[in-house]
Amino acid sequence: MAFDIDMIKGVYASMAERVDKARELTGKPLTLSEKILYSHLWEGTPSNAFTRGKDYVDFAPDRIACQDATAQMALLQFMHAGKPKVAVPTTVHCDHLIQAKVGADADLKRANETSNEVFDFLESVSNKYGIGFWKPGAGIIHQVVLENYAFPGGMMIGTDSHTVNAGGLGMVAIGVGGADAVDVMSGMPWELKFPKLIGVKLTGKLSGWTAPKDVILKVAGILTVKGGTGAIIEYFGEGATSMSCTGKGTICNMGAEVGATTSTFGYDESMDRYLRSTDRADVADAANEVKEYLTADPEVYANPEQYFDQVIEINLDELEPHLNGPFTPDLATPISKMGEAAKANDWPLKVEYGLIGSCTNSSYEDISRAASLAKQVADKKLKTKSNFTITPGSEQVRYTIERDGFIKTFDEIGATVFANACGPCIGMWDRYGGSATDQDRNTIVHSFNRNFAKRADGNPNTMAFVGSPELVTAIAISGRLDFNPLTDKLINEDGEEVMLDEPRGYELPPEGFAVEDAGYISPAEDGSGVEVIVSPESERLQLLEPFKPWDGKNITGAKLLIKAFGKCTTDHISMAGPWLRFRGHLDNIANNTLIGAVNAFNQKTNFVKSQLTGEYGGVPDVQREYKAKGVPSIVVGDHNYGEGSSREHAAMQPRHLGVRAVIVKSFARIHETNLKKQGMLALTFANENDYDKILEDDTFNFIDLENFAPETPLTLEIVHADGSKEEIKLNHSYNQGQIAWFKAGSALNLIKAQNA
Repeated sequence: MAFDIDMIKGVYASMAERVDKARELTGKPLTLSEKILYSHLWEGTPSNAFTRGKDYVDFAPDRIACQDATAQMALLQFMHAGKPKVAVPTTVHCDHLIQAKVGADADLKRANETSNEVFDFLESVSNKYGIGFWKPGAGIIHQVVLENYAFPGGMMIGTDSHTVNAGGLGMVAIGVGGADAVDVMSGMPWELKFPKLIGVKLTGKLSGWTAPKDVILKVAGILTVKGGTGAIIEYFGEGATSMSCTGKGTICNMGAEVGATTSTFGYDESMDRYLRSTDRADVADAANEVKEYLTADPEVYANPEQYFDQVIEINLDELEPHLNGPFTPDLATPISKMGEAAKANDWPLKVEYGLIGSCTNSSYEDISRAASLAKQVADKKLKTKSNFTITPGSEQVRYTIERDGFIKTFDEIGATVFANACGPCIGMWDRYGGSATDQDRNTIVHSFNRNFAKRADGNPNTMAFVGSPELVTAIAISGRLDFNPLTDKLINEDGEEVMLDEPRGYELPPEGFAVEDAGYISPAEDGSGVEVIVSPESERLQLLEPFKPWDGKNITGAKLLIKAFGKCTTDHISMAGPWLRFRGHLDNIANNTLIGAVNAFNQKTNFVKSQLTGEYGGVPDVQREYKAKGVPSIVVGDHNYGEGSSREHAAMQPRHLGVRAVIVKSFARIHETNLKKQGMLALTFANENDYDKILEDDTFNFIDLENFAPETPLTLEIVHADGSKEEIKLNHSYNQGQIAWFKAGSALNLIKAQNA
């Protein structure tokens, strides 16, 4: 039986009435996304229609999922909310703090030793506040959620940008910062600007070497890393219904890489099969009773241009396997063009590593297809030319693939199976034994979702390319980036030319899933007697102090901390990898603030000018000087600032160190919200060219902040070092409620006051 089956049945019981009312109010047929949104309004039954991309709307999500790196800060905040128990079903998953180095058993043992303080804290907080706890080794949050909690037509938020993976089971699942999750845990509404809608029509059917991964790699090439911002991507068509549920999850997962609010698919037979195979027949039965409400109205998919803001059509019969990268997930190259592209760009052709798995591609289907290729290494007398690793998505998947002989197949080609955790995908990979910055240019291929510089191994010279598990496996066998398994031959040990057969696999295990210990620990019915202890001497955990409220005055005399040049993701603002160990200690992790951002004035990282001394130093060091002297500061950035992970540390750290405003050409959605939640000013240049007016020695005065109001730009006075002045306009998207967060010092301060 499923977790929270009564809650799921409750969602379905009210869905018909709410969707029918929304259809009446809007006067048109509805997309699946609209049905889910309108059936999860905080007010209950809809009373008016909303304007996409404009109206801020209060929602009531069904559940919350948190991973260990972000759960620390989220739960430290929740402890201040004054609530005895979470208001909606919530889970914590320990998957980020397990470093991949040797292999699953040794790596998990080491993680339990080095991070036991954090794991014990998370388990005790979960036990106290009624939160389900998935212990280290249980699996990656998004795979575990798909196997246990996701359900068609539901709404979920999660403190990880790849929460969107659950769209593979027909949810609207959205990545948020921890403060958003705390709102919902505390019984408050969750606010979101009503999304725009992008429809992706999939015709034809996948076959041969082409996989679901290639769909999203193609979409990323079309939309770019910011083309989905503010929108839900809804997939439909014969190509969608012919695809497996986990394949749909892969596509939704990487929707985060185009900035989409989330992605989703309408309920179909593949979802029914997946629910039943994961012991949730009761959910499938309940969904089937309301299945017409769990997909778009027929008129929508028949005439999508009338109902979506943008429509993309992809013919799966013609879709070619892709590799995307390096350094960005939207540089899409069909495999037939990779040799040409690699030569033109001087990408190293030798592939050092092939890595498959992660939350994006670690299903039974993914691994079985990769295993069918690994088996050919022995059958065709080949040798694997690249190092090769596998990261299973959950203990259930790992146990099942071991039972079915796939791990043995991988062992026979010299592959390494890592723990059921994020590992290399998030930089938790000790590839170089601790030192990566001076390593040579090299190429790796993986089936993960992100490939920003230094993302996987800390080496800025590693060129990472993203592909399907089967394509990554084939390339690892060949050892070459320009290998095209559709056309190219390999020379085996007998000197013969051989070709790899097309991958074969199973949508679901023929003998069913199996597991001995899934890794779940249920909370106490009454957690009032559970004590949560945080040592004042801890380097890993730190109880939070509230941020100071705004004093009601204009911010004047502010200095420039850094003007970031080009791409500045949350990895640049608050790196992961070895820094993950400080995710529960705000002051310690603040020592990595913006150390990856490129200074526009010298093209160096972690090297900015202090206007107090005239000397150059590390970004956190200079900012701590400003804070100690009571000098406010600002950060300036380029387009899509804060893309990538949902980590709110990228907002909390500058706030903690005394940065007052972040001014950019444009924001990634989650990061903008995170800044607002922490009481920061998140502003955009009204004229993007004003970015060029910001000079290294400038001083800044906000001259009308005292009149801060919705839909009213702010005025910034720039005072240059020569004494000259100029004014620029700054736009913002704050509504009245969000301005109240700013005035209170943070959203959490406001919640605490309301609960007092």
